[in-house]
Amino acid sequence: MDNNKETGDSHQGKHKVWTVEESNELLNILVDAANRGWRDSNGSFSKLTVINKILPALNEKLGCQRTFSQYQSRMKWFKNRYSDYCKLLCHSSGFGWDPVTKKFTASDEVWKEYIKSNGNSTYRTDTFVDYEDLRIVIGNGTAIGRHAIADFQIDINF
Repeated sequence: MDNNKETGDSHQGKHKVWTVEESNELLNILVDAANRGWRDSNGSFSKLTVINKILPALNEKLGCQRTFSQYQSRMKWFKNRYSDYCKLLCHSSGFGWDPVTKKFTASDEVWKEYIKSNGNSTYRTDTFVDYEDLRIVIGNGTAIGRHAIADFQIDINF
């Protein structure tokens, strides 16, 4: 998977492409929102929270006009991406994660077997800077280390 590609959403027949900057910023805001405890008891963000807190922060920071429908589409994309990462890590007990290099790790033998059965060698060479953030947002992981404090503040009081 290429972390630098723009990916799109369809919204009522209109195609509005999510830029890498928009996707990355949304993910940053969602990590901050998770750290602030803005999730519902089921682990997701409510429509009200997204509309009143998350999207205004994104739209104000980047000067865009993202909608709730577009947010839902991007969340589906994030979930698919995270699912792909999880499938890799569950492929065999030989896979791991290196938080320093932002790469998936395994022995040469494990990589060879994985590539043979899946045909995808990008996981071996690419970096995946979004994995830890997706783990927090999608996987409902606990925010630790660098995720404990966000780089920005969202000043909306409810």
